[in-house]
Amino acid sequence: MDKTAEAVRNRELAHFLRNRRERITPAEAGLPQAGRRRTPGLRRGEVAQLAGVSLEWYTFLEQGRPIQASAEVLESLAIALRMDAAERRHMFLLAHKQPPPEKPAAQSEVGSGVRLLLDELAASPACAMDARMNIVAWNAAMRVLYGDLDRTTETERNLLWHTFLSADFRRLKGDEWDEHARRTVAQFRAEMARHPGDPWWSGHVAAVSEASAEFRDLWERHDVLDYSNARKIMHHPVAGPLAFEYVAFQPLDAPDLQVGIHVPLDEETKRKIRKLLAL
Repeated sequence: MDKTAEAVRNRELAHFLRNRRERITPAEAGLPQAGRRRTPGLRRGEVAQLAGVSLEWYTFLEQGRPIQASAEVLESLAIALRMDAAERRHMFLLAHKQPPPEKPAAQSEVGSGVRLLLDELAASPACAMDARMNIVAWNAAMRVLYGDLDRTTETERNLLWHTFLSADFRRLKGDEWDEHARRTVAQFRAEMARHPGDPWWSGHVAAVSEASAEFRDLWERHDVLDYSNARKIMHHPVAGPLAFEYVAFQPLDAPDLQVGIHVPLDEETKRKIRKLLAL
């Protein structure tokens, strides 16, 4: 191990913790304020108390000494020092040379900005999915492409479930269904690895496995894949073939959301979408 690099990281971690400690008032930390304080922010002993560690150990950490901090202790410090996601990640990179473990993903809130964007994309079917591939928001064009999502259950709006258990969706994808299914399983598996402590994932895999032999076969391949853009041909039962460029991105203020947009590739597809919206 490079002792010089380790010493630099320890000093950076010490400076970062001290800096964050001095930014927080006792009131913000839920501690009583007694008399005048010469120390800006919290005292070391107060941070140690909030994080459930000894004062000596925390003092050594702030002095840049070569001591090991477990993930559990770092999580306690992140809470005690009221760190946001970027600060928590920075602390873990300094202490462990790797990002923190992902927290269990719950259904993400869809902000007003994302909802406005979806509505503005009049001729482009678009939706927002959470980390679990649940479709949590959609526009009118997405409704005419995928069917009336308002009348479906949360389980039916899960893309993994929808892919393998919706006959209408299989017809919509046509010859591209096999590739879509393979890609969706690989993406789901890659995301699942980021949430090892959340039992929802294994439960959902068990449910889809029980219902679909095709899913079981693909799951056994253990393919992994990140989200990517792609061209898609959909076969709508009324409008016929529709051609799209699929674009996906994560909003900066909602990293657990994935916004997916089907951008029409030609004027004919745009015309058909507008005609479906007018029905």
